[in-house]
Amino acid sequence: MKVKDVMTADPACCVSETGLEEVAKMMIDHDCGEIPVVGNKETKLPIGVITDRDIVCRTVARGLNPFDLTVADCMSKPCVTVTPDISVEECSRIMEENKIRRVPVVDA
Repeated sequence: MKVKDVMTADPACCVSETGLEEVAKMMIDHDCGEIPVVGNKETKLPIGVITDRDIVCRTVARGLNPFDLTVADCMSKPCVTVTPDISVEECSRIMEENKIRRVPVVDA
């Protein structure tokens, strides 16, 4: 089985200037725990990811007000990516090696 058989096609994305409240609402609306961060919404070239854990650990747990912050303040970067044609087993190995639970899928 390949990654393209199990991935979410056309996921929601944000830019680094997106407010944390907005990106948290995106996670609720799309029932996900990670949103890819792209350089711009036209090319969708990933520059990082923002997770629900990033928001909690890098803002709330430090006593910072998430309503005053943007994705750039707590996103994980650079992001590890995979391609749609690799096997699910290889993708799992990459995720385990990098200690991540989600991974953006990119094409050429």
